[in-house]
Amino acid sequence: MKILKTLMAATALTAVTATAAVAEKWDMPMAYSATNFHSAVGAEFAKCVTAGTGGDLEIVTHPSGSLFKGGEIKRAVQTGQAPIGERLLSGHQNENALFGFDSIPFLATSFDDSAKLWKAAKPSLEKLLDSQNLVLLYAVPWPPQGLYFKKEVNSVADMKGLKFRSYNSATARLAELAGMLPVQIEAAEISQAFATGVAESMVSSGSTGYDRKIWESLTHFYEVDAWLPRNYVIVNKGSWEGTSDANRAVMRGCASLAEYTGNWRSKEYTGFTLSGLRAGGMTVGPAGESLVNELKEFGKTMTSEWLEKAGDEGKAIVDAFNAMK
Repeated sequence: MKILKTLMAATALTAVTATAAVAEKWDMPMAYSATNFHSAVGAEFAKCVTAGTGGDLEIVTHPSGSLFKGGEIKRAVQTGQAPIGERLLSGHQNENALFGFDSIPFLATSFDDSAKLWKAAKPSLEKLLDSQNLVLLYAVPWPPQGLYFKKEVNSVADMKGLKFRSYNSATARLAELAGMLPVQIEAAEISQAFATGVAESMVSSGSTGYDRKIWESLTHFYEVDAWLPRNYVIVNKGSWEGTSDANRAVMRGCASLAEYTGNWRSKEYTGFTLSGLRAGGMTVGPAGESLVNELKEFGKTMTSEWLEKAGDEGKAIVDAFNAMK
């Protein structure tokens, strides 16, 4: 009996060792803080995959740019340095204009319109990503973008000369049109940039400002609802094809759940974070009509420029979106 028990224990240990040997671990770099709702959804996605595959595929998230900085994540996944990652979609508009479809000012300014625009653009985006050795899993919009300042602003003239934090080509172009000075700053560096005067203003969601306690440096947030940029989760094509059909099916299921959850949280987080900015001492409210009208003129210019760069495929996306409205 003792020999039998020993044999059974040895067999069990061998099975565990074998399972551990074939189990995969995927590190998932993320640019935003662990408390940000995108990072929270990503962490839940990772747990879903790990549980759904019975530990055969374990995904471990690395928020706050701790593994790769935001601007490095897409390249890291493309080249296989990381098998999976999350990145701001429009952060790579300089590579291809199609990556900036969600940052065309005043094209899609609500969650409903954002969903329609995503539906119109998704097939083209998946094709583009496939050509770059990437597989799209899911995407989640940020709350609507507004303007942050450390003074009252009523017109574009009040913005001239300010150092403006940019996070993609669209925000840098907006700064140029308004006579501001664009400074490229990743999300993880926002607090320090404003505290040290490297930046004085930005366009972003209430979520970003709330997460970074921006009231410690800035005083005003103007609701503009300029656009709703998206974060997306991508997988290296080789890593995707190298895992089992069962694991891929689990990832697809968990991705669908993450996209649904992320959309819901983004909507709920919008009001919550604006209240949080007010509680921090900021003046929060809609931008004045004069300022909005001036910004919309910039939007027309930027739309024309984007359509010229995106060509027929970009026009097809905008036309498909407009047909859904």
